[in-house]
Amino acid sequence: MSTNVLRTAEGWWVVRGDRAVPVATPAVTTADLIADREAVGHAVASPEEGTAISDLAVLPPVTVPCRVVAQMVNYRSHARDSGFTGDIPPAFFRKASGSISGPHDSVVRPPHVRLLDYEIELGLVMGAQLPIGAVVGDGDLPSYVAGVVLTNDVSARDVQLTRTQFYESKSYPTFTPTGPYLTLLDPDDFAHLLDLRLRLSVNGDPRQDRTLADMIVRPAEALTLLARFQTLAPGDLLLTGTPGGTALKAPPKAVEKIGALLPPAMKWKAFFRSQARNPRYLKEGDLITATIATPNGRLDLGEQRTSVVDAR
Repeated sequence: MSTNVLRTAEGWWVVRGDRAVPVATPAVTTADLIADREAVGHAVASPEEGTAISDLAVLPPVTVPCRVVAQMVNYRSHARDSGFTGDIPPAFFRKASGSISGPHDSVVRPPHVRLLDYEIELGLVMGAQLPIGAVVGDGDLPSYVAGVVLTNDVSARDVQLTRTQFYESKSYPTFTPTGPYLTLLDPDDFAHLLDLRLRLSVNGDPRQDRTLADMIVRPAEALTLLARFQTLAPGDLLLTGTPGGTALKAPPKAVEKIGALLPPAMKWKAFFRSQARNPRYLKEGDLITATIATPNGRLDLGEQRTSVVDAR
């Protein structure tokens, strides 16, 4: 069975219900902890009652620096929202690991960003080196992936679209809320990944709700494709895409055809004028709530609650 682990400034903790037991390990980084599964096992078996999780100041369970790689347009529902038709070629981009923040930290909107969007994503945390040329089948996943985490790929759409700049638009500090748990997986748990349900709401309004079955490129294939050009190491993070329901959506086909006739500057001006009227983009004071779990509770990655604040 999976094991949920928390990180605080004092160290690592194994989650047991609403309490947590400290892990007796010198591990500082996520990679160190993954290498010390024996200490995790001792904490799981400990008779200690533990500490109430509500009393702990939880940090992101993925430590930095690390590589953060993300898949683009990897859910069928998101592809439809984005106006894609036909086959979608697999694509990856990088995020700065400095964007990783805690599961209850505020998301800080930079002063120049008007169109701030949310993207709930399942993160794969590597447990072993992924070398160039690796071919990963479903049965090989336990050899490479140590666990999974809940993440939010926060995006500055006005930066992303006008500059086709994914790296900047997704890498500002606090733009990757991560955790609360690092869910360490046993080999039998991988068969249940497709049952994971991703749900995100803003101020209680449901926005995203899909299972991994909606994925286009699933984890084993994604690692194989990535290994053509990118190595990954223990503790690195792969974000596996977001389902439909983000604030950004492609315009209706009729509007898109009219827009194609306009000069680029006029087209972008009209597009952003329409997007500015979209109430689904994040603004100061909004509360984002996100969860990832299987219906039967076998895998439960916890809950994120992050508020949006404007940079001062």
